[in-house]
Amino acid sequence: MDRAKTVIEKMLAGTDVRINGDRPWDIKVHDERLYDRILAKGTLGLGESYMDGWWDCEKLDEMIYRMLKARLRDAVSKNFTNAMHVMRSKILNLQTEQRSKKVAREHYDLGNDLYMAFLDPYNQYTCGYFKNTDDLNTAQEQKLDLICKKLKLKPSDKVLDIGCGWGGFAKWAAEHYGVHVTGISISDEQIAYAKKFTAGLPVDIVKMDYRNLTGTYDKILICGMIEHVGYKNYGTIMKVVKEHLAKDGLFLLHTIGRNDSATIAEPWTEKYIFPNSMLPSAEQITEAMNGVFVMEDWHNFGQYYEQTLLAWWKNFDASWSVFKDEYGDRFYRMFRYYLLSCAGAFRVRDMQLWQIVLSKQGIEGGYESVR
Repeated sequence: MDRAKTVIEKMLAGTDVRINGDRPWDIKVHDERLYDRILAKGTLGLGESYMDGWWDCEKLDEMIYRMLKARLRDAVSKNFTNAMHVMRSKILNLQTEQRSKKVAREHYDLGNDLYMAFLDPYNQYTCGYFKNTDDLNTAQEQKLDLICKKLKLKPSDKVLDIGCGWGGFAKWAAEHYGVHVTGISISDEQIAYAKKFTAGLPVDIVKMDYRNLTGTYDKILICGMIEHVGYKNYGTIMKVVKEHLAKDGLFLLHTIGRNDSATIAEPWTEKYIFPNSMLPSAEQITEAMNGVFVMEDWHNFGQYYEQTLLAWWKNFDASWSVFKDEYGDRFYRMFRYYLLSCAGAFRVRDMQLWQIVLSKQGIEGGYESVR
């Protein structure tokens, strides 16, 4: 135990995070077994220990920010647990049509009321566009309108939203741009909500895996869904989109991105939040679209994800009294760790948020970027 604690203290030496210090970003240890658990399981052990109440931190997002800035994750990721995750991702396709349903069951089907309590009125579970605003609802409406403008929507367009969530984009695009939207999802809870949310509008919500698509669409959107597709399937989804996109159509890909190529997600996040998920790198995306699409525009506004996550946490925490008896304290700590650790990661620019506009043959005369 003493040796493990000494090792952890040495790791923290360059982070300005102290064990049992008195600053908001310092770690308060409640169980001395924490040190062995972190050495054995890396970031998975760190997150699980927090869920179990073995440690606390007032400013968890600031703690994670400081650790990532000092590249501490590189030191704690060299363990057997992480090695097994990598090996598993190399051997298996973790995002087959059957395995892809796991994230819907375990995360998106948790309960619509829970998500609606911390999201905006258009139920956007992706990064807001906080340009000239500090308000979450305004930022999400600006994000939705930004997508519509980048896709150059016009009333005659048939639009496909792959991974349509709770129907927020479909509702916005149908109401404000007069287009017909087909949204597909594999989450039963999301589909049930989206159908009611878009009732009376030119919107169809269908339960379908992207691999089973039919029809042709003028514009296609993937917003916050390719993170569940997996590196072995990036080429497949690009070819599927091309097959169902009109000759002169546009495809917008909105995704969280990582700075280096990998085949696995962060282990704690993969186990407890988004099973069988992973973030694409720019290299992996461009390799998948090589010879398939022409890249018209690539916009990074990852700096706004910190604000988005902190706003979600504020709303989640404020509404928790309604849900605490149903979900319990461990779930609360899990969601706090999830939202605030991600906020810290985006603050240090460890992750990005990209909107990429693609065409099949290139837009004659060029594509005018929208910001």
